[in-house]
Amino acid sequence: MHQSVHRIVLAVAALAVSTACTAGNDAPALGSQPRPSGSASLPAATIELWHGFLADSEVKAFTDAVAGFNKKFPQITVKMVKGVQDEHITQAVRGGNAPDVAASFTTDNVAQWCRSGVFQDLTQVIEQDGIDLSVLPDAARAYTEFEGKRCTMPLLADAYGLYYNKPLMKGNAPPRTLSELTRLAKELTVRDPDGKIKVAGFIPSTLYYENSLSHLGPMVGGTWYNPDGTSAIGSDPAWKQLLTWQKELIDWYGYKNLETFRKGLGDEWGAEHPFFQGKVAMILDGEWRNAMIAADPDAKSMEYGTAPLPVADDKPGLYGSGFVAGTVIGVPKGAKNPQAAWELVKYLTTDTDGLVTLSNALRNVPTTKAAMDSPALAKDANFATFLEIFAHPKTTTLPSNVNSVFNQEAFTSFVAEWEAGRVKDLDAGLAKVDKEIDDKLKLSGG
Repeated sequence: MHQSVHRIVLAVAALAVSTACTAGNDAPALGSQPRPSGSASLPAATIELWHGFLADSEVKAFTDAVAGFNKKFPQITVKMVKGVQDEHITQAVRGGNAPDVAASFTTDNVAQWCRSGVFQDLTQVIEQDGIDLSVLPDAARAYTEFEGKRCTMPLLADAYGLYYNKPLMKGNAPPRTLSELTRLAKELTVRDPDGKIKVAGFIPSTLYYENSLSHLGPMVGGTWYNPDGTSAIGSDPAWKQLLTWQKELIDWYGYKNLETFRKGLGDEWGAEHPFFQGKVAMILDGEWRNAMIAADPDAKSMEYGTAPLPVADDKPGLYGSGFVAGTVIGVPKGAKNPQAAWELVKYLTTDTDGLVTLSNALRNVPTTKAAMDSPALAKDANFATFLEIFAHPKTTTLPSNVNSVFNQEAFTSFVAEWEAGRVKDLDAGLAKVDKEIDDKLKLSGG
């Protein structure tokens, strides 16, 4: 999958969408017309599918999956447009030029899309077609809906776990608790005679690649929001537990020493990745890293293993869970052929063969239980770890929120100051983050 799927994109601008969108109102809405009784009764049509894939291999994989739909609906022609970003979808809907189907790599905009109507509510057609959403894990259902509206469906998912370099581990089993992670991180760290880090056991900084707070939070069971939608970061002791553990390990390395080491590491998406080069013994990463290791001529011979992320010592029941997010797909407002569009969305998100085709080609997690259990799914031991994480009942995601990007940025900015030692009162600092988030919520009418 394209690399932009693999992290919560904090740098994207907030979507300027409004419930006053009027473009495309002449197009029939989903559920507003009589439903055909079978595939043969669906009228011939050409529908446009926008997606963000760019690499030839990714585009081919998506095309192969759509080919299965074409066999079922030969009268429907699917025109695929690649490399489309979220802002293009929103602009097209507002301008009256919406595609019939659109896929997005980030879940950050789902809440705004559902609330504003940029994507149509699928609830009625899901019920009419008798689709049992229990085939999807709870987390996948959570990141595809908002305020009772299911305006997207999960296509493929990303799950996050622990990768470890077996030779560097020196026979140690992967850590199951934060205290075990701390002990191993220290034991496996190698320093030069002058004290500079040569090999890091584990990098605890949130500035390192995939170590976002959303990915780290499940290690302690951190919650982002209270039931009323206000921020829970300051009131949930789990976040203080996580940041206290993290800062103690940063201080053991030495903040400046660790930052010098981190800034000297190679590109996350290139052959110079520090895990490939044996510069970091354990990393937090997504399931796609397996495919990147296999595709790298120098890294593919590396002996490594995967495991769930370690969890707080006092919360052993969380072990095996983790963070998940993924690609979402839906029918935008103004789609010219909404019924055919829905059939394509339904096929891509619920058909076992289609999901397995995509997963095997892109090496991302398929989102239904049937696809995960399919004998046709390629699942070696290192990839199977992430299937288990995705399916774990305590696995979580970042809850849908209209201010998702802002909220993550506010928390991340504070933690950067915390790591640098510029925060003297952690409780007060977290309370301030809550206030920033809650003030933004009031402004947005949440």
